[in-house]
Amino acid sequence: MPTRMLDTEMNGPVAILTLNRPERRNALSLELMRELISELERIESNQGIQAVILAAAGPVFCSGHDLCELTARTESEYREIFDTCTELMLKLQSIPQPVIAEVQGTATAAGCQLVAACDLAIASEGATFATPGVRIGLFCSTPMVALTRAIGRKRAMQMLLTGDMIDAHTAANWSLVNRVVKPECLRAATLELAQRIAQASPAVVSIGKKAYYEQIDLPVGAAYDLAKEVMTGNAQADDAREGITAFLNKRLPNWRRG
Repeated sequence: MPTRMLDTEMNGPVAILTLNRPERRNALSLELMRELISELERIESNQGIQAVILAAAGPVFCSGHDLCELTARTESEYREIFDTCTELMLKLQSIPQPVIAEVQGTATAAGCQLVAACDLAIASEGATFATPGVRIGLFCSTPMVALTRAIGRKRAMQMLLTGDMIDAHTAANWSLVNRVVKPECLRAATLELAQRIAQASPAVVSIGKKAYYEQIDLPVGAAYDLAKEVMTGNAQADDAREGITAFLNKRLPNWRRG
């Protein structure tokens, strides 16, 4: 039996997706990207799942695209690969559940993009990050999109133009990851964050995540216009009424589930 490229397990309301190509440094082959998209679509419609952890097997989180698929291809084949990659990165942000990258090792090129595209990220102390495409003649143009939005223009340009590796603590300082923990604490820390998110109303988290990505690149006036409409609608929702009432009555809220 062939080894699965993507493993899925549940821990309460948290889905854990594990990239399982350690022998290929968890490279994002076309097949693996399609498997990830399919699994995220399944999770998207499952109201029992409230958060997602994206992890990886072996010493490397993800080395980027499978370079064996990037040689001697036609234009349409290259477009298919990069279209699928773009679809994956957008899907991470469009599903209602927050996605947390659990980075245990190196994340390079599209692997670094994968971390940047996730809503949150926790890294092991030994994790490293780079966008080294410039060194092999293939500038990391699609990773640039998520990376720039995560760490800002100057730092992104430094990584893109040099291809230099940054360590986990630099990644945290630059806002590529939220937190750095000891290797033996990585899964516990990631699950703790996911379960903390799962304590909130799934409907309200979904509203907030969607609004976050809609407003983030708007001019400030347009962002406020969007945010006030979202908040007006949110204020009328059952879970808002329940949450405020529970707070005033000093009790735990009873969120709606579906």
